[in-house]
Parts: sequence; C-alpha cells; structure tokens
Amino acid sequence: MKELLTYIVQSLVDHPDEVSVTERTADGETIFEVSVAEGDMGKVIGRQGRIVKQIRVLMRAVAQRKGKKISVEILD
Repeated sequence: MKELLTYIVQSLVDHPDEVSVTERTADGETIFEVSVAEGDMGKVIGRQGRIVKQIRVLMRAVAQRKGKKISVEILD
C-alpha cells in the first residue's frame, strides 16, 4: 500500500524525487505520513481538500479489501 500511495503522490507533484512516505502503526491502525516539497503541497491537497480526500478514500478502499485500517496524513 505504501508503494501505491507513493506512486499516486509522485504522479501529482512537480518534484517527485522529494516525495517521502513514512509508515507507522498506532492502535492497530497504519498511518501513512506524506511529505512533499513546499511548492507541491497545494497540488496534493487540492481545492478545498478535494484531492487529498479522494486519495484517502482510495487508500481506505484498498486497505478494507485487505482487512486493515489505515489513515493518510499530509505533513507540513
């Protein structure tokens, strides 16, 4: 799942080499923390947060099929 999230975010930004996705576990849930270049933050979040919402929906759907719980956080 980390690879999928990395691929999606790298496809959206101007500087794909600066995309960093870290994975941690808390309370039985996997949390993916995404960090991008400062200028690419708006491209990942989108207007009114639409793009990041859809990324979260897609990732939760993938996780649900595998019987896992995940969340996606965008780091400043």
